[in-house]
Amino acid sequence: MRAALIGLGMVSRTYGDAIRNSDRVSLARVHARRPESRAAFIADWPDLGAREAASVAEIAADPDVDFVILTTPPNARAEIVAELVRARKPILMEKPVERTLAAAEELVRTCEEAGVPLGIVLQHRARPIVADLRARMADLGPLRMAEITVPWWRDQAYYDAPGRGSYARDGGGVLISQAIHTLDLMLSLAGPVSEVTAMAATTGFHRMEAEDFFCAGLRFDNGAVGQLFATTASFPGRGETITLHFDRASAHLEAGILRLDRHDGTSETIGQAASSGAGADPMAFTSDWHRAVIEDFADAVATGRPPLVPGREALGVHRLIAALERSARSGERVPV
Repeated sequence: MRAALIGLGMVSRTYGDAIRNSDRVSLARVHARRPESRAAFIADWPDLGAREAASVAEIAADPDVDFVILTTPPNARAEIVAELVRARKPILMEKPVERTLAAAEELVRTCEEAGVPLGIVLQHRARPIVADLRARMADLGPLRMAEITVPWWRDQAYYDAPGRGSYARDGGGVLISQAIHTLDLMLSLAGPVSEVTAMAATTGFHRMEAEDFFCAGLRFDNGAVGQLFATTASFPGRGETITLHFDRASAHLEAGILRLDRHDGTSETIGQAASSGAGADPMAFTSDWHRAVIEDFADAVATGRPPLVPGREALGVHRLIAALERSARSGERVPV
């Protein structure tokens, strides 16, 4: 399968590495608004053999492109998606879907009504240890409690980039830009959240419009309760974690490792340590999970099945984020 890459910001290096290591997907075309960005990417990745596209229309019209990977900031996507949908090009898109829940729903609806496949890159679901946990959950009993932590660090230079950490470009701060990965994985494991009580703040570490600190209490549809802590102000940054407390065991996910502590006194550790970009370098993480998502999407397009995270399924974490933001603004308990 041959992909095109639209958007050549810092995350494009992860996609270049992921595709270089794939024996199932190649990169046919690349596009960014600035010609120098296109030239720099092609010069940095000569082994990929990608050709420059001067416009989105050029990619949309290219019969050699089987699907498009879209990594632009969320405020730049609506027109691009509309053009790709008209050309019936399947789209694999970076999180978040859009800046607001309403805009995300509209974008998903645009693709669905045209019958164009839409997948969202929420690559934490592709961790091998996640499949290991899913295979064991039936034996652990009902879920009683969940702990979610995203104690990351970003220096001020990160937020000095134009629009970063703003509502107009990104849709918010740590919640929608960083914690979204962990929240999506949590929902896929623990099930829907029914109501939230939240607080958000911008610490003195950063000059930015949106929040760099978030905490919340959660109540799940299944009766379990939980807590969320997410920040980009925790120097020097630590890996995000999900701890799920079941009747018969606690499961702790941290980067590439799963630890099970059973109530009968036995324990089990599975996986290998992996970085996820928790510290000052936001790109300090493996491209293996991205490669798995890209290859899954290519297979989904080829066979007609849904991808790992279809656009509509990704709306679940957007609904949760919207409720968390409403609760933080009002100071009240809010239904999801």
